[in-house]
Amino acid sequence: MKVLLFAHIPPPHHGQSYMVQQLLAELGGDARLKGPAPVKGGDFSCYHVNARLSRDAADIGRPRWGKLGRLLGYCAEAIRLHWRTGASCLIYVPAPAKFSAIVRDWLVMILCRPFFAHRIYWWQAAGLGEWLSGNAPRWQRWLTHQLLGEPALSLVLSDWGRRDAEGLASRRIVVIPNGIPDPCPDFTTSLLPLRRARAIDRRAQGSAPSAPALAGAPSVAVFELLFLSLCTREKGLFDALEAVAILNRQLVADRLALRVRLTIAGSFPNHAEQAEVMERLKAPDLTDLMSGPMARYVGFVEGDAKTALLRASDGLCFPTYYAAEGFPVVLLEAMAAGLHVVTTRWRTLPAFFPSGFDGLVPPKSPPAIAEVVRRQLTQNPPETLRTHFLQNYTAETCFSRIKQELLLLKD
Repeated sequence: MKVLLFAHIPPPHHGQSYMVQQLLAELGGDARLKGPAPVKGGDFSCYHVNARLSRDAADIGRPRWGKLGRLLGYCAEAIRLHWRTGASCLIYVPAPAKFSAIVRDWLVMILCRPFFAHRIYWWQAAGLGEWLSGNAPRWQRWLTHQLLGEPALSLVLSDWGRRDAEGLASRRIVVIPNGIPDPCPDFTTSLLPLRRARAIDRRAQGSAPSAPALAGAPSVAVFELLFLSLCTREKGLFDALEAVAILNRQLVADRLALRVRLTIAGSFPNHAEQAEVMERLKAPDLTDLMSGPMARYVGFVEGDAKTALLRASDGLCFPTYYAAEGFPVVLLEAMAAGLHVVTTRWRTLPAFFPSGFDGLVPPKSPPAIAEVVRRQLTQNPPETLRTHFLQNYTAETCFSRIKQELLLLKD
């Protein structure tokens, strides 16, 4: 089956580009690039248009005249590949409800839609269906339906995501959650015993009030909390910082030899927000007499550095209320690493966790985050989340299902 994948891979690096990178590999890579090593995707010949428009995280979603020229070039490349290879199946990642991104989709479909018999939308962002049924001006709704409407197949991440595909009258809608390779294959033999030992230590330190810090400065057990995402207010970074400050004040007031330290990893797309966070890190309520700074920024991490950070952490704090949130890869990584998780009851996120998961809080609620993390401080590592990942969110499960659905469209 000949398919054309019109979507960018890293850089810039974020959940969507990472998932596209995985799909490209599963389809055998770009068929134009020949190599001696065997490749996956024996049922497919995939041709990839790496439609990267943004220079970095700060450039994502920002209109720029240079992007128009690049986009037109990508469309011309897609059309040439269609005529040269006979690829009639277009795999595309639709925009969220941002006008500049929707205009991009309009232009791509004006130029490319006539050449492809089958369009497959892989929905990595959310919110377009709400926009179409609510705030969109009538002419924009009409144009979006005319240019993007009635794809042959929509692959959505959850039942909640169906509304986006239904908003464009997709002929077929299939729910396939994202999946990733297991970042911690040695979890049972190596990582789980370490996590259990750390939990035992925290329980011991949190079982009774300690002496005041200045009278002997007893050792404290630190719960390592991780924020790993695009560093923005909407992704919940500021709420995570406030929650850590609140919780450490409580622990000091209760004279417990426990503290929570937040590690922030990711890129700042907004310089003003970055300056605000850097200043906030210096505040007295994020510095502890016994343990030093209770929040730190380590920059963007990937590969082995990210895996090491996941392994060194005890919990993930991801209190997002980002408008286009789909299925953040960081939640899969946290489950796979056996981390405690606190996240928001936002859009589709609750559906991705097992029944009885108690780490959900309302958006914009630092006190609720602090309450959940305090409960997690002395609990054993959540093996149920690790099991849930293995049963539902591995790369093998995700991409085998996607390939099955694509093959159903084969002429």
